[in-house]
Amino acid sequence: MTSYKDNKVITIGTVNELTGLSERQIRYYEERGLIYPKRTKRGTRRYSFSDIEILMKIADKREDGVQTNEIRKDMINKKKDTDIRDEMLRGQLNAHFKKLR
Repeated sequence: MTSYKDNKVITIGTVNELTGLSERQIRYYEERGLIYPKRTKRGTRRYSFSDIEILMKIADKREDGVQTNEIRKDMINKKKDTDIRDEMLRGQLNAHFKKLR
């Protein structure tokens, strides 16, 4: 089941109002591969609350002078760390339940 935070239903104008980022900044972060909005059949971007949280973190880092390529690398590394942790946990659970059989 998908969390409400991941439903891509928010327009770029609303994201602009919620984050204070200009539409151009939001599109730029998409171009840089930092966020991935869904596109409607007409090409309208739709964002989720999770996207808004990511954009706020990006904005904070940019205010601190962090470049977008550094932010992207950090995001990729965090995803890898999460994937590795998930894989290890699955392995531990599988090993545990195999012992119980």
